[in-house]
Amino acid sequence: MAGCGAPPPAAPVDAPAPVVSAPSVAAIPSLPPVTFVPLDPTTTAPPIATLPTTYPTYPTVTATVPTVPTVPTTSPVTTTSPTPSPTLSHAKKCTGEPTGKQILALLKGNPAVPDATLKVDEGPFCSGVWSFTTVKLATGDAETLSVVTTGKGSTLTLVTAGTDVCNPRVQTEAPVGIRVLACGS
Repeated sequence: MAGCGAPPPAAPVDAPAPVVSAPSVAAIPSLPPVTFVPLDPTTTAPPIATLPTTYPTYPTVTATVPTVPTVPTTSPVTTTSPTPSPTLSHAKKCTGEPTGKQILALLKGNPAVPDATLKVDEGPFCSGVWSFTTVKLATGDAETLSVVTTGKGSTLTLVTAGTDVCNPRVQTEAPVGIRVLACGS
């Protein structure tokens, strides 16, 4: 506040407020008086302009649209419905190896599979050297596990086991029948 200077002195409390009055009517400049002139009934009003009763004519323009030749139809139009794509079917039930017992033996001791007594729910289904099997706990209503393997007998190898076995290897290497069971397509 020191840089701005001293504040203005306060107005005395006892002082009356200034009175502002409106200017008097005599101070407002006046306009000259208005006078009315009566109309002379003998005078006539100026003539009203009349509009022409004829209008100019303009030439008529006509346009010629070329006709489109029609294509004769000599035979009825037929449409063919698209050939339906073949329905992908799953693999057939295995007739030889691997057996359900071989699949269960392969799963014993696998850390991804519960350490409990398992039983084959469905399968095994085979396509080439690949197989697909579902297993579940022998007791209770636990979720089923899917098992994908390759090979037969002593060369039987686990590809994947779990609730979702549609991994990249199954998607790219498995035959169509196994892929349908494992991935749905």
